[in-house]
Amino acid sequence: MVKLYEGGVYLRGGKELVRESEATAAGIAATPEEARQGTIAWSILQAHNTSGDPEALKIRFDAMASHDITFVGIIQTARASGMTEFPLPYVLTNCHNSLCAVGGTINEDDHVFGLSAAKKYGGIFVPPHIAVIHSFMRENFAGCGKMILGSDSHTRYGALGTMAVGEGGGELAKQLLQDTYDVAYPGVVAIYLTGAPRPGVGPHDVALAIIKAVFAKGYVKNKVMEFVGPGIASMNTDYRNGVDVMTTETTCLSSIWATDEDTHAFLAMHGRAADYRELKPADVAYYDGCVEVDLSSVKPMIALPFHPSNAFEIDELNENLEDILHECELAAEKVGGGRAHLSLTDKVVDGRLHVQQGVIAGCSGGNFGNVVQAARALKGANTGCGEFSLSVYPTSQPVALELTRQGYVYDLMEAGAIVRTAFCGPCFGAGDTPANNGLSIRHTTRNFPNREGSKPGNGQLSAVALMDARSIAATAAAGGVLTAATDLPDETWDESCEYRFDSAPYDKRVYWGYGKAAPADELIEGPNIKPWPAMEPLADDILLRVCSKIMDPVTTTDELIPSGETSSFRSNPLGLAEFTLSRRDPDYVGRSKAVDAIEKRRVAGEDLAAEPELARVFQALEGAGVAADSAKTEFGSMIYAVKPGDGSAREQAASCQRVIGGLANVVSEYATKRYRSNVMNWGMLPFQLAGEPCFEVGDHLFVPGIRAALDGDLADVAAYVVRADGTVCKVSLYVADMTPEERAIVKAGCLINYNRAKAGL
Repeated sequence: MVKLYEGGVYLRGGKELVRESEATAAGIAATPEEARQGTIAWSILQAHNTSGDPEALKIRFDAMASHDITFVGIIQTARASGMTEFPLPYVLTNCHNSLCAVGGTINEDDHVFGLSAAKKYGGIFVPPHIAVIHSFMRENFAGCGKMILGSDSHTRYGALGTMAVGEGGGELAKQLLQDTYDVAYPGVVAIYLTGAPRPGVGPHDVALAIIKAVFAKGYVKNKVMEFVGPGIASMNTDYRNGVDVMTTETTCLSSIWATDEDTHAFLAMHGRAADYRELKPADVAYYDGCVEVDLSSVKPMIALPFHPSNAFEIDELNENLEDILHECELAAEKVGGGRAHLSLTDKVVDGRLHVQQGVIAGCSGGNFGNVVQAARALKGANTGCGEFSLSVYPTSQPVALELTRQGYVYDLMEAGAIVRTAFCGPCFGAGDTPANNGLSIRHTTRNFPNREGSKPGNGQLSAVALMDARSIAATAAAGGVLTAATDLPDETWDESCEYRFDSAPYDKRVYWGYGKAAPADELIEGPNIKPWPAMEPLADDILLRVCSKIMDPVTTTDELIPSGETSSFRSNPLGLAEFTLSRRDPDYVGRSKAVDAIEKRRVAGEDLAAEPELARVFQALEGAGVAADSAKTEFGSMIYAVKPGDGSAREQAASCQRVIGGLANVVSEYATKRYRSNVMNWGMLPFQLAGEPCFEVGDHLFVPGIRAALDGDLADVAAYVVRADGTVCKVSLYVADMTPEERAIVKAGCLINYNRAKAGL
């Protein structure tokens, strides 16, 4: 079904794969260095590169997008750094905090701020319930050969010929200040598609099959996934969009697809035929790896809790229900931490798994084609009056308008489904929260712990399994009994569906302000909107207290800063920071704030050695022969995690650590580039450590000469662990490649400090 190649491959004529080791015998004379310039990714990246060095990219994007969990902080950062106008189209959508159900006026105040910022700085403002961020960008901005940057990790428009990147807010602030996105030229992996999906198999099935194959191996981590091969033609563009948006869950950097006349038709239908051009690899192109996918072999999939890579064929699950569900229950015990429990095997009745909820929503599930297929399967059906319920969220008002015009909304509602407005909430725990101990099947992007809204610390735990809209509809028609779409007759499924885009909802409700900045206008800031607190520059020496140690194989950004109702405080840095690690290590915030209080006294003139516990640390260092001047040492907190940062691009995963005293992460590896970038943009050191950590929570790490070390290669940074018993041991930390700008940002204390100094503010 999905095959991973070892080593590099050549693609010849767009259809023939040749292993690098067999290139000479196959008559390919081009070296890998020469032939990699034949990829689609090379041409787009170099067209946007301003550095003059094809290996060290400095990218300027064509457009940007943010939603209402992130745009306030980004604008506040850029504003504090001297920005006076948006220099490129910047779309502010309101699709995450749309419900305004928590925190009084907090969420709507953010929306009012967004509109005032769009008017003041010249932005594009999409009001609540009008469109999901990625639907709006596909419909209005994505085009062949373009690059788009978004502050949401699922910023993916590769099927429309656009290389899109999801990053933390600091990277968007840089673009607003007309700086660049700096990254080494990434590896490019071919996703070679053959065959055609069988009836009932949808884009989520294809995506989950790929994620299952590549995630654990890190096969495409921080690389570009380039979709090529004859199988592309078997899918319409809407279907391709559904596959593409899920590439984020592989931990890749970006994605791009070969384009064709169907791409052209999609863009033309949206009034942007001029944005089309054919994109395809050169006659000979070299890739750093290859994922070969036979689409005809893909079956309906289900990704069980608690990750999209925990995927199985639905048939396979049904044949091994007890064993597979028991493994999930063991994982749930870890998530519950002894405070909450989830049982799944008790949901098996007469050999069939019964689920409690279905949701089709967001940038992956709410696409027109997915909802049409669900409506066709449910036409004349009955979802039942029992525990099971189904909610459907069309991804934009134009999509909802066309679904209504063609009668599909009627078919869904007549069957018992609830049709809602465009909203991202079910993807991150702010909408359609199932009951405690419930299992929800969703065509959304993620099923991490707490992504369904549960609170294990309060004894509340439910779970999400990811499925395609087609199988969710088949399950709904069966009253909640898990059913693969392919169990229905083939004639149920007809992927051809006529779509007519009507821009009226956008013409009448969206504020199109790019190029119309009104500097005299005032920003409207509600009581919860707070500026970023001041950060101090990095000292020559630093002392870190270990405030959390997480030995899980992977730590998601949702564990670092929970999504869901905490989103109400996204515009209040100190308010949001109170939730840092709250569902993983509830004592972390108190520990880190205690460190921050001591550091604030140091900045005010107090010697660290005046603190009894720290006095013992410095005495232990002196006794071990390590020179340490307590009066000149900066004190901060530190998190150790094996592999943090999988998931969301939200910069708050790092900034929340920083504003309550965080000064460094020490890790085995970073799960994603975007989280590591957030760490550096917030002035924290992105340390790595080979082997097992030799420290525990409450121990200290002294790192002398760190400011000077940032001028070197950072391959061996000496540090000294001072344990609670007073013993001292030396460890070697290291930092992977940092650009000169990243080193300067960390020295300055954060991106805002760096930019203000550069602007002479």
